[in-house]
Amino acid sequence: MSLDTVSYMDNLTNPDWWRGAVIYQIYPRSYQDSNADGVGDLLGIVNRIPYIASLGVDAIWISPFFTSPMKDFGYDVSDYCDVDPMFGSIADFDAVVETAHRFGIRVMIDLVLSHTSDQHPWFKEGASSRDNAKADWHVWSDPKPDGTPPNNWLSIFGGSAWQWSSRREQYYLHNFLTSQPDLNFHNPDVQQALLDVALFWLHRGVDGFRLDTINFYTHDQELRDNPALPKEQRNAVIAPSVNPYNHQEHLYDKNRPENLEFLRKLRAVMAPFGAAAVGEVGDAQRGLEIMGEYTRGDDLMQMCYAFEFLSAEQPTAARIVEVMEHVDAVAGEGWACWAFSNHDVQRHASRWTLSPAALRMFTTLIMCLRGSVCIYQGEELGLPEAEVPYDQLKDPYGIEFWPEFKGRDGCRTPMVWDDNEHNAGFSSRPVTWLPVASEHRTMCVAGQERDPGSLLHHYRKAISFRHNHAALRTGSHDGMKASGNVIYFSRTSGAQTIFCIFNVSDQPSNFDMPEGEWRTIGPELGSAHVSGDGKLHLGPWQVCLTLERSDRP
Repeated sequence: MSLDTVSYMDNLTNPDWWRGAVIYQIYPRSYQDSNADGVGDLLGIVNRIPYIASLGVDAIWISPFFTSPMKDFGYDVSDYCDVDPMFGSIADFDAVVETAHRFGIRVMIDLVLSHTSDQHPWFKEGASSRDNAKADWHVWSDPKPDGTPPNNWLSIFGGSAWQWSSRREQYYLHNFLTSQPDLNFHNPDVQQALLDVALFWLHRGVDGFRLDTINFYTHDQELRDNPALPKEQRNAVIAPSVNPYNHQEHLYDKNRPENLEFLRKLRAVMAPFGAAAVGEVGDAQRGLEIMGEYTRGDDLMQMCYAFEFLSAEQPTAARIVEVMEHVDAVAGEGWACWAFSNHDVQRHASRWTLSPAALRMFTTLIMCLRGSVCIYQGEELGLPEAEVPYDQLKDPYGIEFWPEFKGRDGCRTPMVWDDNEHNAGFSSRPVTWLPVASEHRTMCVAGQERDPGSLLHHYRKAISFRHNHAALRTGSHDGMKASGNVIYFSRTSGAQTIFCIFNVSDQPSNFDMPEGEWRTIGPELGSAHVSGDGKLHLGPWQVCLTLERSDRP
């Protein structure tokens, strides 16, 4: 069967399509420009659906394309139910859904529910006075008697999380930019309006949502101060180390238990459509616990991801086992969605300084973990973080904290398609919204398609291997263990058990296999062969995937 005749309807009967799925994240500004304005758009995505389908992924997640003043590049929404002209039209979005479904790919969109743009009509009306219909749709508070903000809450983008409004003579809350005021989830009308937004897109055929900053929705109504966080507990997983946001324990500005009530309502809205959601849990101390809370049972979110493997720390064998043991302890009844890169962090090829062999090993590893998987555009090419000069930066986060933190533009530069075309095939316009990275051109899709040994082909093989083994897609696991630089674990589904061994280092390692007769599988992934005496010799960054000889894949 050719890719363009895949029947999307064949998958609609599976309500658990999301479990074990591989989701491909698209940052639309940088994927493909179809109208020569230097900015990627929805029709550009339509044009590249055949490529996406060739990867073998189950779904795409499209970062925001809604109407927006673009202060935070679409994560500041001024109209939840329309497409910004920069990206096209509602008809173009419908074409994305129709084309993706024709190729057997589900469509998830990025809903930014915790805050709006200050240009959203809800905020404009609410900011006009204290006694209008939208007066409490965002979070407003009187100043302290001395005129200072109501409490000590901080913005992730720097400074106080409160901005003064001279018209209302009150402060409003913004966890991010001052132009991104937080919505008041304690108002039932706000919750209903956001549920209606979800319904609007579900009726247009979307299959689910990526929920931005899912743990930020609800704030403490008493506006209590956050306590200080001991220095030894601070880390830069969520915010750069130079940001004082890391100095607080965020008990009251996010992570509130009242959030669960709204998530149950959202799940009820999604259920009749067979839709699924993956939530972004932004918390440096309790991310995995919150992931477990938000995905436990069948009335909350299906999946969440935390930032443990999006951090700057290269995962050692001991660290990977530590994370997975923690997941088993606090989120064993939930469902994780794993990612190494996305639009908010430095690309992991650079963040962890990975060799081509290491990139292959980590690709195979993520496809063997219990949970679902997100991969970010260009990750399949092994793209490093791009160098963007200060005078070409667009990200307000990087501009604020430069040069200690260079922001997120380096992971958002345009996708590279063909080294023989202008701007590597991204756009025919002379100047693009961010420059095409010169160091990326030789790693483009066309070049890697021609090379059977490229990382792009390895991604296809690893995704296919996952799909062909139920134990890896949806199976249980027996707990991860480490022996020196080697990690190992089993995945089981029915009669199928796959024993997975990974050398997480640039040095050769030896491993003694458990008793039994083992048959090596996954030779296309470079899987090592087990000797007759049960000894396993792993080269640097090598893997070994095995079945007992009595098993069948």
